[in-house]
Amino acid sequence: MRIHPVPAFSDNYIWCLSDPESGKTLIVDPGQADPVLDYLNTNGLTADAILITHHHPDHTGGVASIRQRVPDVRIIGPQNSPFKGATETVRSGDEVAWEGLIFHVMAVPGHTLDHVAYFSNTQVNDNTVLFCGDTLFACGCGRLFEGSPEQMHHSLKSLRQLPDNTAVYCAHEYTLANLRFARHWLPHDQALAQFEADCVALRQQGKPTVPTTIGQEKRLNPFLRWDDVDVIKATEEYCSQKQLPATSDCEIFAAIRHGKDHF
Repeated sequence: MRIHPVPAFSDNYIWCLSDPESGKTLIVDPGQADPVLDYLNTNGLTADAILITHHHPDHTGGVASIRQRVPDVRIIGPQNSPFKGATETVRSGDEVAWEGLIFHVMAVPGHTLDHVAYFSNTQVNDNTVLFCGDTLFACGCGRLFEGSPEQMHHSLKSLRQLPDNTAVYCAHEYTLANLRFARHWLPHDQALAQFEADCVALRQQGKPTVPTTIGQEKRLNPFLRWDDVDVIKATEEYCSQKQLPATSDCEIFAAIRHGKDHF
């Protein structure tokens, strides 16, 4: 199987997971239809199923047009969602079967209340697979448009428990912007400095900086390091300036998110 990023808008990635034998393709969060249809046509692939992580238009805007072209395409999305175009709805604990893969549905509210992620422990390209929409990014996490810091912290905690070799297929090319904040928060972190240099080189070559992995995010991403000594120290300094609490893992996370929102 192959997972390919189809760029959309200014910084979205629409992930296409294809079975080379059948040509069937699973499409994740198609905010635009034309880039996906062009990719499928160019490579002799067919749209077979669509996974939706949450209702925002840059993740759902292309669904109707794809369904017009492929009326029997499966459209899987979260229950109790403002997005009403799903042919199948899922909630936490459900499973989605596709071409021999099983995706476990995880509720990950925070960015939105309906947000879900799809995790498969079957390896593709030597990694287990996570399609996480806008919940987790390389060195970042989604802005809290609807949910609370407590909800997002709980969601990220559940993602942090996935296997370290899980490939994180997030929906945006936000890495360099996230790294600017992470390097500001942790200016002496040499691993972050090296990762930033690597990502700059990738972008100069026109290559994506994602997918990342859960293991890498646990080492680098300040939003997953609420129990890291260096992150706690930096966050406590910020909280003392902003008069914010910093007495629990969740409060540390909330303060980092506050810092990013005001960076």
